[in-house]
Amino acid sequence: MYVVVWITAASLAAWLWLLLCQGFFWRTDLRLPPRAEPREWPDVCVVVPARDEAEVLPESLPSLLAQVYPGRAEIFLVDDGSSDGTGELARALSERHGGLPLTVGSPGEPPAGWTGKLWAVRHGISLARARGPEFLLLTDADIAHEPDSLRELVAAARAGGFDLVSQMARLRVVSVWERLVVPAFVYFFAQLYPFRRIARAGSRTAAAAGGCVLLRTEAAERAGIPDSIRQAVIDDVSLARAVKRSGGHIWLGLAEHVDSVRPYPRLADLWRMVSRSAYAQLRHNPLVLLGTVLGLVLVYLVPPIALFVGLAADNTGTALLGGLAWAVMAATYVPMLRYYRQTLWLAPLLPFTALLYLLMTVDSAVQHYRGRGAAWKGRTYARPDATP
Repeated sequence: MYVVVWITAASLAAWLWLLLCQGFFWRTDLRLPPRAEPREWPDVCVVVPARDEAEVLPESLPSLLAQVYPGRAEIFLVDDGSSDGTGELARALSERHGGLPLTVGSPGEPPAGWTGKLWAVRHGISLARARGPEFLLLTDADIAHEPDSLRELVAAARAGGFDLVSQMARLRVVSVWERLVVPAFVYFFAQLYPFRRIARAGSRTAAAAGGCVLLRTEAAERAGIPDSIRQAVIDDVSLARAVKRSGGHIWLGLAEHVDSVRPYPRLADLWRMVSRSAYAQLRHNPLVLLGTVLGLVLVYLVPPIALFVGLAADNTGTALLGGLAWAVMAATYVPMLRYYRQTLWLAPLLPFTALLYLLMTVDSAVQHYRGRGAAWKGRTYARPDATP
């Protein structure tokens, strides 16, 4: 029990540090910064990479076509080798709904060393550059925007002098598994990349949410986007790092008017979403994987185990330390649950959700070494240093 007490104390210390010293990651009040509308609205081109997205496109593309933007804006949807008629459906939706002009292109299969999405983004950006836009909006095919979304993004970028403005789209939470897993996904992301540090001058923290990234064209050229990150599986974080390394000013926050319409009704769907890139996040390093597993156990699993062990062994100290750590953990999760309009009774279940993420991460490594890592819609991407 002496060892258990010290391990539990370390877990509580870790939670106190996370609560106070990790950029207040648990706060969810960070929205688009205050902004004044520009006198002249810059030209914007919207780039949408899409592969087999016929299921979600009727919900997302009309929201882009209907953007109320005072300047000139145009949409470029890049059909990345779809087999479900994504390109034809996009043209039909444009004819039916009208709105912003739409161009549908297709780049062909990506060459060695490129992920499919970034190859599609490259093609879309090359089409857009012919229009000479000041900004590029990179958005996924499953993201729906409120009519004023583009206007608010551009106003915030202009007013704040940002080279990149990104919003974490509100993901769908309808099924039981979505309610249990999805808010935790954003919570863990914010814990890794505290949003308040991203915009801070001199901070090395950089991240973006790939579903909604407004990028200054000049900054993209300066950072060599997307060629400089062509192998990246976690392309949004890599993009933000490249822009920040090249001297760009970036911002990331939670969205109010941007939503993902992609459903993840079953645990298996969510499992694939996380496991396909989890090991890439750990740089395919077994030692980093081991450290991550041990860290998750210490931070998320030790508190409830210590509480129950302490109660069973009539050890008040262990039970008290475990209970306090669990209470701090649940308290930091409450703001994210409120943001997603979920019951607060999910907060004490965070250790169980963390266990699921731990297993997903291990499975990601197993699939990688079986040659099936980073698989997405019929493509599997090798570790970057193994790519020709």
